[in-house]
Amino acid sequence: MAPRSAQWYGSDDRDGYIHRAWMRRGLPADAFDGRPHIAIANTASDLTPCNAHLNEVSRSVADGIYQAGGIPLNLPVVSLGETLVRPTAMLWRNMAAMAIEEMIRANPIDGVVLLGGCDKTIPALLMGAASVDLPAVVVPGGPMLTGTFGGVPLGCGTDVWRLSEEVRAGTLSAADFRNSESSMIRSRGHCNTMGTASTMGLLAEVLGMTLPGIAGIPAPDSRLLSSAHATGVLAVSMAHEGRRPSTVLSRASFLNAIVALAAIGGSTNAVVHLLAIAGRLGIPLTQDDFDRVGADVPLLVDLQPAGRFLMEDLFRAGGLHAVLREVADLLDPSALTVTGQPLVSVLAGTEAYDREVIRPRSAPLQPAAGIAVLYGNLAPDGAVIKPAAATPALLTHRGPAVVFDSIEDLHTRLDDPSLPVTPDSVLILRGCGPRGYPGMPEVSNLPLPAKLLAAGVRDMVRICDGRMSGTAYGTVVLHVTPEAALGGPLAKVRTGDIIVLDVPNRRLDVDIPDDELNAREPAPEAVKAFAAPARGWEKLYVDTVGQANTGADLDFLVGGSGDTVSRESH
Repeated sequence: MAPRSAQWYGSDDRDGYIHRAWMRRGLPADAFDGRPHIAIANTASDLTPCNAHLNEVSRSVADGIYQAGGIPLNLPVVSLGETLVRPTAMLWRNMAAMAIEEMIRANPIDGVVLLGGCDKTIPALLMGAASVDLPAVVVPGGPMLTGTFGGVPLGCGTDVWRLSEEVRAGTLSAADFRNSESSMIRSRGHCNTMGTASTMGLLAEVLGMTLPGIAGIPAPDSRLLSSAHATGVLAVSMAHEGRRPSTVLSRASFLNAIVALAAIGGSTNAVVHLLAIAGRLGIPLTQDDFDRVGADVPLLVDLQPAGRFLMEDLFRAGGLHAVLREVADLLDPSALTVTGQPLVSVLAGTEAYDREVIRPRSAPLQPAAGIAVLYGNLAPDGAVIKPAAATPALLTHRGPAVVFDSIEDLHTRLDDPSLPVTPDSVLILRGCGPRGYPGMPEVSNLPLPAKLLAAGVRDMVRICDGRMSGTAYGTVVLHVTPEAALGGPLAKVRTGDIIVLDVPNRRLDVDIPDDELNAREPAPEAVKAFAAPARGWEKLYVDTVGQANTGADLDFLVGGSGDTVSRESH
């Protein structure tokens, strides 16, 4: 069967001439003889610092494609730097996925290698590639090496939150805080904690969408380049054999990812990303699956923010495969990888070399640490919490609400000495959902009031319709749905209302009669702060975005359109 690219290059008419002639800038004539053309979807960007090294990785992928008889083609795609773009990278995850999808479909390619690292890049790449369903394989960019400050290892992200709170508490000088910057980011690569970038890189492999063994290799490690080369070789064989995302990804793949998410102590952001990817393939996956499948899975990886170590330690200790072997009986053996072989087939013979970093199943860091999904009159469509990163004593809690109507309101009043807050209070921030902010930012791990920090308090129950960084920690309820901007109950809560959090029984409620809650109008100051864009991507996003419990994709992007392009360009 002729490759898809032959639809562009295979004819002798005017259109075929144009397609070939403009590509003859170094490509030999036999580049158009039917060999696979493989795009390298490259999210390298100086403004996405965690992905800045992907041009080097791309060269290794290209070498592998050439070696296997294919034609590598660099395809720069939308890149989102979590640390830089405002108001939040999540606002553009769907735009990046849409752009990637359209560029894969529109071009004369037979397969694609997806290069990502920073939080939203791998989810966006997988969403776009799944919608086109051409042969696709991921190369995760890998975590950075461990930095140290004052002789102590620093976890990027996690220690930003920790150190900044110590400055506000007066236990760390502003000068030392500033000096730690150059120590925290030691090398190329994404966050070295189990944040969203590490989580999604590892879960891409659990889903079966990478060369087995590549996920978690540190970015500066030469083995990443050799694995990238091997991925280029693999991409050519995938194109020849027609091994597409739809032949690899199944419901079993996603349920395996949920098991792994709990075992590694992964980011809550994986919930919205996995739901969105599954939605592009029409695979039935719900928010409740995360609780049903993952809640009782033990936490085996002792890694920040839930534990002590960092990603370089996990790789040294045996990596992802050593973790998966511990929970192999919980994995569905029918799930495949891009090699065509079952995921579980690569786990035999793997070994954990450091039992402090990778705990045995018999002695987990926590016995049941998966994502918990809560319901109640404060979250009719659900909310999530990561018990592994929470304070156990706060998982059952009752206390008065202290409500902030917007992020600006929070910044203005949080440290006011007259704020009516105690350690038992429940901090609530609203207007941070997909529509309200817009884009569902990572603000749910609210900083604590300065007067409580000074008194030694380091955690409180916090509730928000937004997200939090996977590097963050604390007793934080997120993704409250419906969000306040959609008329959810969170918009009606008032300071002083009693909030009841009961994670063991999966409940989140405000202790007032439902009739009273339903009769309340949304808080005027909250409504005033909701996003109301007049044009551009923000308007399209706000008008069409779904809620967190379904993956926060745009309603018209759910599903896929395949790889067919029916009309010529000239």
